[in-house]
Amino acid sequence: MVIDSIEDETGIHCVDLAQDANGAFSFKVFRKDPEDQGRWTLVADYSHTIYATEAEVLEAAAGKIPWLKDAIPKRRK
Repeated sequence: MVIDSIEDETGIHCVDLAQDANGAFSFKVFRKDPEDQGRWTLVADYSHTIYATEAEVLEAAAGKIPWLKDAIPKRRK
């Protein structure tokens, strides 16, 4: 189940944080393009790697997605 979606400042890129029934966390990366009529398209699936906490999944995602490092503090204020 998606617990949070974090978009970049342009609204074109998004990271979905998910938590499964066992309490483990993972994430996926999406993009929306005009030619897709604004629908989100999966561009990277990291759901095969699980993390014990939300903080851990955020740290891992920020390590792979450069813009996310700037977006996290703005969301958590």
